[in-house]
Amino acid sequence: MEIQLEAQAYPAIEADALVTYVFDKEDKFDGVLGEIDRAMDGRLSSLAKSGELTAKPLETVLVHFPKGLAAQRLLLVGAGKPDKFAAEADLRKIAGTALRFLKSRGVKRIVFLTREGQQGPAAAQAVVEGLIVADFESDKYRTEKKNRAVDRVGLAGFDSGASVNQAIEAGRAIGESMNFARDMINEPSNKLTPKMLAARAEAMAKEAGLSIEILDERKIAELKMGALIGVAQGSVEPPRVIVVRYTPANPKPGAPVLGLVGKAVTFDTGGISIKPAANMEKMKYDMGGGATMLGAMRALAALKPSVPVIAVIPATENMPGGRAQKPGDVQTAMSGKTIEVINTDAEGRLILADAVFYARKLGCTHLIDAATLTGAIEVALSNVHVGAFGVPRDYLDKFLESAKAAGEKMWPMPMDEEYEEMIKSNIADIRNTGSGKGGGASTGAWFIKEFAEDTPWIHLDIASTCWVDEGRPWLAKGPTGIAMRSIVDFAMKM
Repeated sequence: MEIQLEAQAYPAIEADALVTYVFDKEDKFDGVLGEIDRAMDGRLSSLAKSGELTAKPLETVLVHFPKGLAAQRLLLVGAGKPDKFAAEADLRKIAGTALRFLKSRGVKRIVFLTREGQQGPAAAQAVVEGLIVADFESDKYRTEKKNRAVDRVGLAGFDSGASVNQAIEAGRAIGESMNFARDMINEPSNKLTPKMLAARAEAMAKEAGLSIEILDERKIAELKMGALIGVAQGSVEPPRVIVVRYTPANPKPGAPVLGLVGKAVTFDTGGISIKPAANMEKMKYDMGGGATMLGAMRALAALKPSVPVIAVIPATENMPGGRAQKPGDVQTAMSGKTIEVINTDAEGRLILADAVFYARKLGCTHLIDAATLTGAIEVALSNVHVGAFGVPRDYLDKFLESAKAAGEKMWPMPMDEEYEEMIKSNIADIRNTGSGKGGGASTGAWFIKEFAEDTPWIHLDIASTCWVDEGRPWLAKGPTGIAMRSIVDFAMKM
């Protein structure tokens, strides 16, 4: 999809559709909407007064052959109440809603017309991100595809200049990287084993100019990654650890090194503690955290932050084979800590234990991990917020500022010492589930923190937000790519 600034005045642009947005209770239009309304002999005002154009969030009204415009259609998207308009976050959704609405109707050429106050680089980047993310579909393996492609989107009303063009390219890098991650999350497990995931990461790294190292099962054994090996040993598919590095052109001595660690269980049966059959097919997306971090690295390669970034992705299946670990087994992690395995379905924290420790060994001074870790986070937050854990608190607060800027909803979760007590074991150093009935998301986070130790660390539990079963106006059903924008924003601001 081609996206570029329009040099022509918007009334003269020939397109299949011109898109703009309207605020709730806005029946006296000014600025560009006032111009359009006057050219259409007050038709927009009439629609608003009649109640047909309510401008409720993401509501759409399509006008055919609008007078005074060269475009064949005018699409108005509701922006909600002006005092609740969240600039870039809402522009992403408005642009995405418009694209999905129009492409389902076979529209090929679109012009997005911004309004006064949203004409700068940040707005342009948000619109581009929204357009590209909305263009993704989960129907890769369908032989007959219902959705048609939009060929070109012009951006009208934005400031001209290098900064806006740079913002468009940044939006493209982020949007395409989110879709890169979403495509992997959407893959069936027979199309994305740990080895296949490593191969995709290697191809991406070479294309993006990143360095990459793939640790095979022999190297993993040499490093004594016992927690990862314990999870992997029940599968005939060997594990991999993917290490991707970004190094700035002129690295500063003593600069922080950001470590991105992502859980990549390419299929999770639960192991011997096997899951119920219902909905088990969704466990192909248990590698969502790993895909998110690979997508973030792809975007950062284009955006070029000033700090080094290292991604460590442990990849494995969790299967109930004859050699699978069993409840009650004790594994020794790479750090030397011993782990009593209470439930083999609490495997994500096991592979993250070795990956987080290894990231520290590689020199990472600050850590972020992302994982589809617990069902408990859905109980706590439904599918609205990502559960965000972290220490020290000021490090987490800085990340939450990036999440807000990126328009991704995250909620700080408790890390009180009482949760640490719940993972103490009688026969090993720690156990992989809490001893109490509740607090599963917090005890899972505390388990990972045992291996981060005193390194500033953030854990993102994306289990309930990584996938949506029902599409949204701006987003196809399936993988969401959640947390990637926040991670990229945070890395760029470090």
